[in-house]
Amino acid sequence: MGFDAIEVIVAKRDRGELSAAQIDWVIDAYTRGEVADEQMSALLMAILLNGMNRREIADWTQAMIRSGERMDWSALDRPTADKHSTGGVGDKITLPLAPLVAACGAYVPQLSGRGLGHTGGTLDKLESIPGWRASLSNDEMLAVIRSAGAVVCAAGAGLAPADKKLYALRDVTGTVESIPLIASSIMSKKIAEGTGSLVLDVKAGSGAFMKNVDDARELARTMVELGTDAGVRTVALLTAMDRPLGLKVGNALEVEESVEVLAGGGPADVVELTVRLAREMLEAAAVPGARDPEEALKDGSAMDAWRRMIIAQGGDPDAPLPKAAESAVVTAPASGTLVTLDALKVGVAAWRLGAGRARKEDPVSAGAGVVLHAKPGDEVRAGAPLMTLYADEAGRFDRALQGLDGAYEIGVDGGADLLPLVIDRVTA
Repeated sequence: MGFDAIEVIVAKRDRGELSAAQIDWVIDAYTRGEVADEQMSALLMAILLNGMNRREIADWTQAMIRSGERMDWSALDRPTADKHSTGGVGDKITLPLAPLVAACGAYVPQLSGRGLGHTGGTLDKLESIPGWRASLSNDEMLAVIRSAGAVVCAAGAGLAPADKKLYALRDVTGTVESIPLIASSIMSKKIAEGTGSLVLDVKAGSGAFMKNVDDARELARTMVELGTDAGVRTVALLTAMDRPLGLKVGNALEVEESVEVLAGGGPADVVELTVRLAREMLEAAAVPGARDPEEALKDGSAMDAWRRMIIAQGGDPDAPLPKAAESAVVTAPASGTLVTLDALKVGVAAWRLGAGRARKEDPVSAGAGVVLHAKPGDEVRAGAPLMTLYADEAGRFDRALQGLDGAYEIGVDGGADLLPLVIDRVTA
């Protein structure tokens, strides 16, 4: 059945409910180029302003999935589990998490992306490892999973191509912030990946896409409903991004910290969140006889899985990671308690140092970034290092320091007022 783009736009403009047939038609017609960008822009703005109900969002998501291929892991002899994070500053959790869950008994097919703006991309981080390849064919992905238990790679062009077109359009039309559109964008790709279970890490705070907890909770609930409606066992954790995660922000720096976690060390918050998400993934996947993630970190089996995964994708886990040529130290201006450390401002500084990109085609510096010497709640001394900045060119430091203006506060009485690391758990 054919429709007219204008009648679909007008229906949503006037706060109407779009039928499944209208949604199927408009997504398919836009993907094929039959509906023009300006028409889809008008529809996206109407959705942003007037919203969608649960059924509409589910139909929109399914239509985007049907625009491309759907992966199938039924040939594997273990349950599959995937994880998606909405992104943040220092959020390197996928790196230790995928091999950890593999070491505990599940297969982890993890399709990841590149960074844009202040949030680093998982693929950018892993590409700082000499030789490591992000682009794999479906057959290569299957081979890596069978040999290593986990694969982290780029999504192919055949996965939800409608979303790729819509995402680019939303970016230039002021329609990024719509929760139905965010949720359907994320979940169309995750459901098309074909995993049996999915754990979502939805972040809240200055360094996250969702700045407040209520918006993050609504996004989490919407995505959990979409996964559940599509037959994927889905759970979400709301987690804190009012301060950076871990102590290292930047591509090679975050790989370095991830390896510390896999070696049984690393910052407490990174370890805690990695273990919590691993347990959620193993529970969602209903892995029979699953090992405890803490044991797999202690006995080296998670590190073994990491090494197998990196080698299987052409990387050398023993090769030295890239280092930035220049560094600059930021010292504490006073003694006391570090009360705040704004995640967004630290992320912007890392971006200006070269760790991120402003446009998709921009290169990133593997060695650039920020190393923190204190976190909120820690005692600091006047003149002691607060953070160290790394860049390939010293000329980048001035703008990075401007980005850090007002990023931290040192108090003399009282500790930091922080969100709990895990704020809430959202289920169907």
